[in-house]
Amino acid sequence: MLKKLSEAIYYLPNQNDRERPTLGLVCGEQYSLLIDAGNSTRHAQEFLQEIKTLDVPPVKYLVITHAHWDHFLGTSEMEATIIVNSKTNQLLKRWHTFSFDDRSLQHYVSSNQMSDFCMNIIQKEIPDRANFTVALPDIVFENTLKIDLGNKICILERITSTHTEDSTVIFIPDEKVIFLGDSAYGTTTESLYHFKQSLLAPMIKDIQKYDAEWFLLGHESICDIEEMDIYWRELTASSQAVLWDSLENAIQRFMETNQREPNDNELFFIQAFINDQILQSRK
Repeated sequence: MLKKLSEAIYYLPNQNDRERPTLGLVCGEQYSLLIDAGNSTRHAQEFLQEIKTLDVPPVKYLVITHAHWDHFLGTSEMEATIIVNSKTNQLLKRWHTFSFDDRSLQHYVSSNQMSDFCMNIIQKEIPDRANFTVALPDIVFENTLKIDLGNKICILERITSTHTEDSTVIFIPDEKVIFLGDSAYGTTTESLYHFKQSLLAPMIKDIQKYDAEWFLLGHESICDIEEMDIYWRELTASSQAVLWDSLENAIQRFMETNQREPNDNELFFIQAFINDQILQSRK
């Protein structure tokens, strides 16, 4: 069910058990803008049905935060101008060439172009796949783009991210709301979940420059500024404890610096930063 943050901002909460990220709706006086299209046609259709119950201006734009399948496979259901950054555009072009019959899907899984979980979601949540395609964007921007919905400005920016190279955030200044997509998360490489340590500080700087009080994330739905500040502090403290050494030494360094033991979140982050060191050593 859609949640109302303000008169102009709504969001459909994430459902992690179904790999459904948070979807957003921003309403101006003339037009509305969608943030992410969902992981399937069914996800998108449910989102659109919720919007139909509201008295809001017509949807004109759809912004895709990054080119991970759970954020864009519903684009074909959206009658809107699709907006992405140039890197996301490159990645979506490859998906646009895909066929979605069972045999093709199995080939993509076998050749590591798609996860088995993604294939299962597609087979379950996109029942009519004979003519299904991933829609290509209508507007491609490089670094930043400003959209006016009618007395409601949305600022789009491609930022540095520990999650992907193509992360777009959407900031609504007068609402002090920012949609982060998955940009604040880590990623998985060679079966290791890690935060790209060298990108952590630049990412935090890119996000904190916006005067936001509410943060919409792909798989947590919504956080206030205090919750985000805790997240940044835990990530930063964990990163500072990790050099090229063992988990035991990193925990010891954390305790010496912070005069306490790391909490469960910080232990998870410490291991993720150690995983990043491991991956860097393999290059």
